[in-house]
Amino acid sequence: MTSSDNTPSGRQPEPAGQNGAGQGYVDLGYARLDTDRLSRTGDPEVVYGAGKTPDQVVDLLRHLHTAHPDRAALATRLDSTALAMVREAFPQARIDEVAGAATLGPLPEPAGLVCVLAAGTSDARVAREAVCTVEAFGAGVRTITDVGVAGVHRLLAAKEEFDDADCLIVVAGMEGALPSVVGGLTGVPLVAVPTSVGYGASFGGLAALLGMLNSCAPGVVVSNIDNGFGAGVFAARVARRAARPRVGQTTPDQTPDQTRDSANGAAR
Repeated sequence: MTSSDNTPSGRQPEPAGQNGAGQGYVDLGYARLDTDRLSRTGDPEVVYGAGKTPDQVVDLLRHLHTAHPDRAALATRLDSTALAMVREAFPQARIDEVAGAATLGPLPEPAGLVCVLAAGTSDARVAREAVCTVEAFGAGVRTITDVGVAGVHRLLAAKEEFDDADCLIVVAGMEGALPSVVGGLTGVPLVAVPTSVGYGASFGGLAALLGMLNSCAPGVVVSNIDNGFGAGVFAARVARRAARPRVGQTTPDQTPDQTRDSANGAAR
């Protein structure tokens, strides 16, 4: 994500070859925007909006959209003022008020499925950030909300909805027990996200973080507190890989010859 300082509003993207553009980045003075990340990693740079001015957010989204107009540019952690400016500058942008996120440009065709489970409605901001990230990073997404362990029958009733996913994101605050319970119900790869939701001794999500790190369920990996973005990137990449046919591997509706032809076409 990009660093911040000050920038004049309405700065236009620099022509290719100026201010580092030919070297895989654009030097905006207040940030060096990594325009080469898409070609290196398969995913473009993302604007982390916290600590940036609304003008900077708009400027960075404009440059990212210019660099890869066929792939959505994502901005996260936007306050109401930044969201309003993004909406005004880019009427076509998709705005998620709950997540505090915006995407500009077409979303990738989804590959694979991520399921986001949220323990409570108070975890919605982090869960929605994960959803927006998964969509921008090219996986399909399903959400299941308000299935915390205080009413575990709600989670059990939803088991079929998350058991067929390629990767799970499990979001919870308080004591952070939900990922352990989910991890004991399914073998789907799981990334847990502790949130800062809770009373005093939750220490802003530290209790949930420590609980998840000490999960008795095997295979639970844990992101940072409130980091729906990081969990979304991880889960989308797992789902995309799971959906990608391997060379020499046939899918149910393919013959071996068709699989080789498909792989050779992809290599070209």
